[in-house]
Amino acid sequence: MALKEELEKQGNWLFKYRSTLPIGILFIGFVVSVQMNLKEETTSCEILYEFACLLISAVGLGIRVYTVGYTPKNTSGRNTSEGQVADTLNTTGIYSVVRNPLYLGNFFMWLGLALFTENLWFVVSFILFYWIYYERIIYAEEQFLERKFGEKYRSWASKVPVFIPNLGLFRKNELSFSLKKVLKKEKNGLFAMFLIFTLFDITGEWIRDHSDHNLLFISGTIITMMMYFVLKVLKMKTKLLENNRS
Repeated sequence: MALKEELEKQGNWLFKYRSTLPIGILFIGFVVSVQMNLKEETTSCEILYEFACLLISAVGLGIRVYTVGYTPKNTSGRNTSEGQVADTLNTTGIYSVVRNPLYLGNFFMWLGLALFTENLWFVVSFILFYWIYYERIIYAEEQFLERKFGEKYRSWASKVPVFIPNLGLFRKNELSFSLKKVLKKEKNGLFAMFLIFTLFDITGEWIRDHSDHNLLFISGTIITMMMYFVLKVLKMKTKLLENNRS
């Protein structure tokens, strides 16, 4: 099998399971965090550092929210069971400055958590893993898009960077922002972000026999958990979150 065919095959497989495979990295990060808490004592700057880590993850979630809110149906979705899906090619808004904004958002969400472990080697390892992991997914996606959209895709891809945004290329979104789509698609990420930070923080405080829990993490988890269940019920029992771009 040619290398490009092998890379595409790997990318399609990773794409299919991209929602579950990162759980392994999360577990490793948790173990690293536990080990670091066994060795270190709390410093006066720790609370500020924790907020900074959460802010980095929130930036990533913000990128995802902006991306999902402006995209049409059957693009930028969680097409786990179906494989690649793209009814149209997104070239305006955030897609006019970077070709993979969702993966850029994912990177910052995970980077904030990686930094929270306070282990430099884990942070470096995470960045390298993310690069190798998503490089293959992006390669497979680009092969699919090039075959489907041809010259239109090649023209767009020749101008817009893969991962590092070029804000000078920005073009106004063709669609209006859909809050319903964001609430429907991104409720999981918001709740998971606060829940994971809270789990890491409570575990660290317990290991060091402290009780200085981060109240922002805890309150954020409670609030986003209630939001998650309310939105889940609305999605299942009503049509309030339905729109033509779901």
